[in-house]
This record gives sequence, structure tokens and C-alpha cells, in this order.
Amino acid sequence: MAFLFRLLRLRYLIFGTAVGGGYAAHKKYKDFKEALPDLSWMKEYMPEETVDNLTKHLSDLANSVSLPDTTNLQDRVKQLQERFANYLSTMSSSNTSDDMNINEVQQQQQTSDGLFTWTNSYKNMQLKSDELQRLTKVTQLEDHEYQEKIQQEMMTIQIKYQREIDRLEKEIKTMKKQILLRQERNFSGTKQRKIKRSLIDMYSDVLDELSEYDTNYNVQDHLPRVVVIGDQSSGKTSVLEMITQARIFPRGAGEMMTRSPVKVTLSEGPYHVAIFKDSPKEYDLTKEVDLAALRKEIELRMRASVKEGQTISNEVISLSVKGPGLQRMVLVDLPGIISTETIGMGLDTKNSITRLANNYMSNPNAIILCIQDGSVDAERSNVTELVSKMDPHGKRTIFVLTKVDMAEANLHDTDRIKRILEGKLFPMKALGYFAVVTGKGNADDPIESIQKYEEDFFHNSKLFRDGIFKTSQTTTRNLSFAVSDCFWKMVKESVEQQADTFKATKFNLETEWKNSFPKLREQDRDELFEKARGEILDEVVNVSLIPSQQWEDNLSKYLWTTMSNFIFDDVFLTAAQAQSIGDFNTTVDVKLQQWTEKVLPRQCIDIGHHALLDEFQNLIEREQKSRSYDPITNGLKMHVVQECRTRHQWDVKALDSLRVIQTQALQDRNVSDKQQWESAAKFMENVIRKELEYQELELNSNKNQSSWRKFIGFQQLTIEEKYRQQCMKELEKILNTRQQLDQTTENNYRLRSTLDYDELTTVKKNLQTQKIDVSNDFITDIWQRVYKIHFLKRNLSTCLDCRRFFYYYQKGFSDQGLDCHEVVFFWRLKRMIEITSNAIRQQISNIETRRLEREVKEILDDFSSDETLKANLLKGKRVDLAEELKRVRQIQEKLEEFIQALNTEN
Repeated sequence: MAFLFRLLRLRYLIFGTAVGGGYAAHKKYKDFKEALPDLSWMKEYMPEETVDNLTKHLSDLANSVSLPDTTNLQDRVKQLQERFANYLSTMSSSNTSDDMNINEVQQQQQTSDGLFTWTNSYKNMQLKSDELQRLTKVTQLEDHEYQEKIQQEMMTIQIKYQREIDRLEKEIKTMKKQILLRQERNFSGTKQRKIKRSLIDMYSDVLDELSEYDTNYNVQDHLPRVVVIGDQSSGKTSVLEMITQARIFPRGAGEMMTRSPVKVTLSEGPYHVAIFKDSPKEYDLTKEVDLAALRKEIELRMRASVKEGQTISNEVISLSVKGPGLQRMVLVDLPGIISTETIGMGLDTKNSITRLANNYMSNPNAIILCIQDGSVDAERSNVTELVSKMDPHGKRTIFVLTKVDMAEANLHDTDRIKRILEGKLFPMKALGYFAVVTGKGNADDPIESIQKYEEDFFHNSKLFRDGIFKTSQTTTRNLSFAVSDCFWKMVKESVEQQADTFKATKFNLETEWKNSFPKLREQDRDELFEKARGEILDEVVNVSLIPSQQWEDNLSKYLWTTMSNFIFDDVFLTAAQAQSIGDFNTTVDVKLQQWTEKVLPRQCIDIGHHALLDEFQNLIEREQKSRSYDPITNGLKMHVVQECRTRHQWDVKALDSLRVIQTQALQDRNVSDKQQWESAAKFMENVIRKELEYQELELNSNKNQSSWRKFIGFQQLTIEEKYRQQCMKELEKILNTRQQLDQTTENNYRLRSTLDYDELTTVKKNLQTQKIDVSNDFITDIWQRVYKIHFLKRNLSTCLDCRRFFYYYQKGFSDQGLDCHEVVFFWRLKRMIEITSNAIRQQISNIETRRLEREVKEILDDFSSDETLKANLLKGKRVDLAEELKRVRQIQEKLEEFIQALNTEN
């Protein structure tokens, strides 16, 4: 019995274990079945038939595993418990009896057979469970292989679809180009229809206005720009060229090429062209010749903007690039961040680049396109630290990892690239992380070839298959879409706020103008310039209205003032020393002939030039004396006059004609009537009197006397003045002696203008006796003036005497002791001056005034395009305030126009 009890107990344990194991196996099977992958998502990428076959295959695999039926397991366990209870009670009641009923034995045998059946089922279940585990492993292996196969098929399908998308996009570009060309033809055929400007061009104009309004970033310019910043040689320029679809930037092997900010406005257009803001010339970006010319022009503009001793400039170069399929945005390319200043760079270049980058990034709405070289160690990056300081939360930063093809080839730890693209390696955050390939190492490769190389690289990259490179994070194409979307989102969020800012600024400036200049109309620098232009041109017209007699009178004065010294000193005084009238006339003829051939015509043209410009200046100055005149334009008008004096060139054809008429006039010794004789005598008297007054004033004046002594009337003579007066007295004695000799002898000493050695010695000794020691040059200089005064006085007396002797001159008699050849000499001069004045006046009226008007217009046109010159000539608080008001109004108007167009497009 004990043995039987133990056997039954063992059978119970085996039974319980079998039941529990079966239940656990069934549960595991259900879990396995539920864990099978749901392949319904693949219907979008694979034919539905393929997916259904795969699902059926997995179902058949699961159904091939047979397990014992475990339905109603709880009821069956209860039945077994009741049977064991009945069996144990029966065994206890018949414990003393050795005879057992055959039926009971058979019943026990049946119960035992049932238990052994369950035991065999449990063994079979264990075998099938091992088979299930083996099959599960095989299924997992097949599933992994199948997943790789599916992934490869998906990449193939994606490539196929991408090629189809590219084909469709090319067709769309062609259709857009045709539409744009058709619109241009329609616009050109309709004169009155205004061509609608693109939204991005309007926005670019607003940014240009803001840049010109505030070059130092002193105002709150918060309009978005895509600021491209990166370390030097990080691939920054290549990224921009991939976005613009053309190699437009100058390149250098390791040399700093970007020396100033370059603002590139991208927009759609039928042709792929580039245009500078300040130039109408278009560069065809599909032609290598135009591309080379564009790169050269950008490089020249950059170098021209850099001041001497510096390496970079803050001056912005504005460039517009149009083409089919380009994303609309505004990019600003900045000089690359450097770590070390090399020889040849200006002082503080490194800090200047950093300041320039910070100025652009400090705009809270600027989108920072941070370019990082993927082929170098992250620890060598300078740009990420700058960006993290400006945008610590990464709300407006887009990170771009370049040269990832080189990075994949060089890096053994692919997890490093994954951490970069997940934002876990650099101390900065960003809105998005992109990986791009911008070249194959050859700067001459076309953009299309680089794009194909980039797409092939990412499709074949191991990092792409491993899931490190995601489709949305790769290629410059996707980068361009993402940057454009971010750009327009920030534009829509910030442009109205910027318009309100400038509206408030305009109100404040208008209030300041009303308080400072309540009675004046607002006139900016251009308006004042145009006002001055009109007034100057009016005065040029007034020059031609000056009467002929006024011209000739003024020209006569100019001519005599210019030639008087030569006439008196070189001609008249020299000829007066001749021993006879014939020698006098000969000397005069020779001197005047040489003068006419070599000097006089050119001198008269210069006189006419000065007279013309003096009259022009007098008219402008006369206008300045009126009460209604605005003095703020004085500087500009005087500068125009000075520029006219430099530029105005007299017609050279006038030289020959002047030479002919002047030669004829000076050769004419015939005074035809009394009126001409008297006018000649009067002319001679006037010019001699003026010259005499001038010489006496020069001789008696004290040039060294200070102004304060003259002001207080201090009359005490200096030592030099005493010496001069004593010397004049001694020289007058010499003249008196000569006059006495002239009366007693036949020698005519009065004609000599030089001082003899004996006379000089006598004067010097007489002065020494008065304790006055002077040099011979001092005595000679005073003698020249004393003699000239004496000579002028004698000729003035002769002139007065000859005025009544025209009759004797006409008859040729000289019995009165006078032949008046001096009056004839001045008649010749007077006649020459009159004829010359008339000829110059005709030249001015017929030719030179029109030439002056043309030159004044050219000068004003040149000045109008020179903003620096206008700022120097038209300045002051009034001009600065009006100028600022003008710029603020322009910016506000452009902002409102752009907002209206933006809302219309939305």
C-alpha cells in the first residue's frame, strides 16, 4: 500500500506538471502569435499580393505547431480531483481485506492508464515545445533576412520614386518657365499694365533700405535673414552654391575669399541669371564665361570695399539670383571664422570677423545656418561656440554637417556622426540637423554632377542603411526646403511688428521736425540738391542775358588790369629811353609784335574765361543777398562754380582769330578824328593816374606795420621808414640835378631809368653822413619807384598838353615842341582792347555760355550720383533730420507694401 500510495502521489505530480506545462506552452504560443509583425504598412510601398503572401506564410508557420487541447482545462482538473478522492476513500475502507473486487481492479487499471496517457502527452508536449523554440529561432533568422530584403526593396522603390519626382519637377520647371515667359511677353505687349514684382524681391528691397539706413546696427532691425556662418574652409560657400544652383562665389585654396557680407536674394524666374542691385547687367549662370565674370566682379567689389590696412568690410554686396525651382529666401554669406591671424591680414581681423558675425546673429529673427566641417574633429570647431551663445536654445539655428563622405571614410566610430546629427555632441541646440555632400574635391565640377554624386552617396551609404542618416536629414535639396520654410515662417511672424516699430519712429521724427523747424517744409538732401540745381541753371541762363556793353566794359577792365604791368614796365619805360621818336616807335612795334605772337591771345582767352566765371559767380552771390534765399545750399553752389573754373575749356579756334585782329589793331597808328584822339588822351590820362596812385601808395606805405598799430593810429616811424624817407630825399636830388642838366645841355638824362655808379655812391655817402647804412639793393629798389613816379608825372603832363594838339598831329607839324607819340601809343592799346573785348564778348555770347551750361549740367549730374560729396556740401541738423524722415518713410512704405502682398498671397 505504501508503494501504491507513493506511486499515486508520483502520478499526481506528473499530472499536475503536465497540465501546468501545457497551459504555459499554450500561453507562450499565443504571445508568439501576437508578436508577429504587422505588415499592413508595406502595402503603400509593395504590391498588396506580396504582403498577403507574406502574412499567409507566417500564419502557416504558426499553425504547423500542434499543442494539446487545453479548452475547459479547469473542469477537467476538477474531475481528476474527484476521481482521486473516490479512489483514496475506497482504499481506506478496504484496508484490512486482502481480496479485491475484480471490477475495482479494472477501474484502477483504467485510471492508471489515463494518468500514463497524460504523462505521454506531457512528454510529447515537451518535444513539441523544443521544436517550437527551434522553429522560432529559424523564423527570427528568416524574418531578419526578410526585413533586410524588404529594406533593400524599399530603397530601390524610393530611388525609383525619387527619379520620377525629379522628372516631374523638371517638367514643372519647364512649365513655370513657359508661364513666366508668356507673362513677360504679355506685360511687354501691354504698355499700361504694371508688372507685378515678386514677393521675395519686395522683401529684399526692404532689407536693402534697412542696411543703408543703419549700417552700424544701431536700430532694432528684426527682419529675418538667413545668416550663413562657419569656420574658414568648412564648405560654407559650397553649401550656398548648391542652394543657388550655380558656382557664383570666388574661391581660393585655403585663402580668405569672403571679405564682406554678400546678400543673395533667391527667387524663381524663367532664366537662371544673377543681377547686382546697383547694375542692370545680367549674368547668365548657365554659361561658364558669365560665371567667371560674376566671380571676378564679386571679388573686385569685395576688395574695393575693404579699407586700407584692413582685411574685411561691413559694406554689403547685394546680389539677386533668379532661376526655375529656386527656393525663395534671402541669404547673407559672412566671412569665415578664423583661429589665427596670418601675415598680410589687418590688425584685429579675427575680432572684426567675430563682431561682424555677432552683429548679424544678434537679430532675434535671423536664421543661423551653422556650417560645420564633418571631416575635422568637433573639438576644432569655433563657430558652434559662437552660435550657442547667440541662440542657446536653438530656436532659430539650423545645423549643417558638410563633407560627410570624407567623414564616413575617415571615422571608425560611426556613433560620433549619429550623436552630431542628434544634437548630442556639440554644445549647441538647433531646429534641425542636416548632412550634405557639396563636392568631389574638384572646384570645376558642375552643380548637376555634384547633386548626382550627393544622392548616390546617401543611397549607398552604410550609415544610411544603419538608420544614422535619415532621408529628411540629407542632401542640400532637403536643406533648401527646410531653410525656406523656416525663413517664411519667421517673416510672417515678425514683419508686422517691424512695421509698427518704424511707424512709431516716423511719428517721433515728425514731432521733432515740427518743434525744431516749424516754418520750413521738409526737404531731404535730394530735394535740396534739385532745388539748388534749378537755381544754378537759372543763373547760367541769366549769364546769357547780360548786356553786350556790360560784357565789353568788364572785359576791358580785365584786359588792362592784366596787361598794365607789362605795358608800363616792359614797353613804355623801355621805349621812352630811345633817343628819337623813330627809335621809340620801333621799340614799341617790336615789343608789341612779340607779345602778340606769343602771349597776348592766350592771355586774352584766360581773361575771357575768368570774366565769364566771375559773372556767373556774381549772379549766384547776388541771389544770396535776397531775403527769401536759403543759405543751406551756398556750399554746393560755390563748389559748382569752382568746378566750372577747372573744367571749362575755351574754344581753341579763337586763338588764331584773336591773334590776327590784335596784330592789325596794334599796327594801326592812324587816329582818324578828334574824338578818337581825345578818347585816347583820356584813356592815357586815366591809366597813368591809376598807376601813379598805386606807385605812390606802394612807396609810402609801411608793409611791416602791424594791424593793431594802424588801428590805434600810432604814427611813430620805424627805422626802416626813416631810412626810406632819407633815401627818397637823396634820390630826388639826383632827379633835380638831371633836370638842371637837361635845361643847360643837349643831353637828355631824363630818359635814363638806371642809376649811375657815381650817383649810387654819392647817395650812399650822403646817407652814411647821416649815420644811415643801407645796401645798394635797398637804394636801387627805391630808385625804381622814385623814377617811375617821376616818369608817370612827366607823361601825365604831356598827356594833358597833347589833348589839344590833334590838329598839329593831323598836319604832321612838331613846331610846338611836341609830337604826342605817347598818345598814339595808348591809342593803339585802346583800339586793341576794344576790338579784343568785342571779339571775346561775341565768343561768350555765341559759344561759351552754351558750353558753360552744358558743363554745369554735367557737373550737377556727377554731383547727384556722389552721395559722399552731397553729404559734405549739404549738411546740418535740418538736412540730417529730413534725410532720416525720408528713409523711415520709405522703409515703412515698403514694409506696408510687402505686408499687403504677403497677405494677398496667403
